[in-house]
Order: sequence, then structure tokens, then C-alpha cells
Amino acid sequence: MLTITQALHDQIVAHAREDHPDEACGVVAGPAGSGRPERFIPMLNAARSPTFYEFDSQDLLKLYREMDDRDEEPVVIYHSHTATEAYPSRTDITYANEPGAHYVLVSTADSDGAGDFQFRSFRIVEGEVTEEEVRVVDAY
Repeated sequence: MLTITQALHDQIVAHAREDHPDEACGVVAGPAGSGRPERFIPMLNAARSPTFYEFDSQDLLKLYREMDDRDEEPVVIYHSHTATEAYPSRTDITYANEPGAHYVLVSTADSDGAGDFQFRSFRIVEGEVTEEEVRVVDAY
């Protein structure tokens, strides 16, 4: 289960809406080994595409060095889908290389009649996708 604060949830959704119609992407880092998302890090979608996201390799290297210096790890890796439901695509599954991370997808399309966004979390390990419950809390 992903437990995330309302503030972080809202920041992820706001980033997805802001970058629409392109996919948004980013990371929420947390203390290594804690599993607790704390630091919101919006990233630039280097692909600038409505159907694909890509972290800029230099930005990603800088981020991983920074997280290492701060004894953090990527707890949440998020991106948005602009025209489809919030479910990992084949490409998303192929590029998922952090087995300990929660992969959050936000859809900015009303693909299910439930409103203008979906917020879902998945574990992706060795190509296997498992959806998990999301619990939004005021604080940890």
C-alpha cells in the first residue's frame, strides 16, 4: 500500500494538470529504507510528448547523486497519461527499473466517467504489474 500525504498527492495532480497535454513526470524521494515519500521533485519530460515521458539523463544523474548525498531513495516515481487510463503501458513496464518504488500514474483524461483525473499506484517488478491501495493522509 502507498501511504502519501494530501499535500504530495495534490502536488502530483497539479503537475499532471499543468503539463497537460504533455505527460508530466517526477519523483518523490524519501529517507532510504523508510518507504515514506517526503520530497516532491517535479522533472521535465525531455520527450515533451502527450504519449511518452522520458527523464532527461543529465537531470536524472543529478537527482540520483543528490538523493545519495541526502541518504534518500525514489519512493514514488510518477507520470501522467493524457488520453488513457492511469495504468502502466508496455513502455512504462519496460522502463520500470526501481523494484522498491511505487509507480504512480495520474490520468488527466476522463476515461472512466469518474472525473478529470485518476490517481493510481502500482508495483512493477520484473515486468509484473500489481496495483496497490493508495491511502491519502494529512500527515505521517
